[in-house]
Amino acid sequence: MSNHETYIKRCLEIAKNGLGFTRPNPMVGSVIVYKNKIIGEGYTSKYGGNHAEVNAINSVLNKSLLKEATLYVTLEPCSHFGKTPPCSDLIIKHQIPNVVIGCVDYNKKVAGKGIEKLKNAGCNVTVGVLEDDCKNHHKRFFTFHNKKRPYIILKWAETADGFIAPKTKNELKPVWITNKFSRQLVHKWRTEEQAILVGTNTVIKDNPSLTVRDWTGLNPIRVVIDKDNKLTKKYAVFNDEAETVVISKGNIDFNDHIAKQICDILFKKNINSIIIEGGTKTLQTFIDENLWDEARVFTGSTLFKNGVKAPKFSGNSISEEKINTNSLKIYLND
Repeated sequence: MSNHETYIKRCLEIAKNGLGFTRPNPMVGSVIVYKNKIIGEGYTSKYGGNHAEVNAINSVLNKSLLKEATLYVTLEPCSHFGKTPPCSDLIIKHQIPNVVIGCVDYNKKVAGKGIEKLKNAGCNVTVGVLEDDCKNHHKRFFTFHNKKRPYIILKWAETADGFIAPKTKNELKPVWITNKFSRQLVHKWRTEEQAILVGTNTVIKDNPSLTVRDWTGLNPIRVVIDKDNKLTKKYAVFNDEAETVVISKGNIDFNDHIAKQICDILFKKNINSIIIEGGTKTLQTFIDENLWDEARVFTGSTLFKNGVKAPKFSGNSISEEKINTNSLKIYLND
């Protein structure tokens, strides 16, 4: 591994500290190196705060060293004014001579303009170090800007005999297929994504709150499909613990490409990632329209013998692990 790759790898490591907090901004990581020694590090602050490059520069105690240093960053430094001034301007201001970038920013507000500005100021710019790793790390951000929709994660639990829910039940609460360790992991996932979506039947049958209780982090925006406005404020999804967006026949046509229309609404709301946690009907809607990026599927040891069958899909299995009595498989959409 080259020095450049070593330092970009470190950028990726620290960038993950921003997961779930920087949204809808990308979670960028940056390090500053002087004579083969890291003298500054930073990652993107909570939305509205400093970007990674700013935090890295601010962390350098002896600013005079910057004129002989190299700044490493996972994503092209911004060149426009948003919530904060352009990072490329700050790099130029401190006369940092070398900048190494993991991947280009596809956001049309940047899209090479940051690199061009740095080069015009005399910086030696290297682009594409661990590029695939950086693109994967920024998958939510890139999906949002390239595909004009959120990064979509399907998630469900199924029994050993392939059912997602029992045929009937007597109580207004979930029937658990997974163990407490898997459920805690799901709450961690909720903190990492900007929104979570379920359908009407899930709300009526399970009365979920769709918030984070078994992990520390931000609650996702709750998106509820309620075609005929059946749901009343008595359900937990309408409490004041998180924002709730309702999708009904008042804002989409339920006779045509439902998932695509939902994605269009979420894109307009600047939501760059979402977990679909609904029942089979809701999940299958996104699968059938080929609007998903990952599927995270738990399998429990429980047997229902009959009930609601799990969704049908095909994808590339990238990992499998045991979580106590459960198994978890993660798939990517081919």
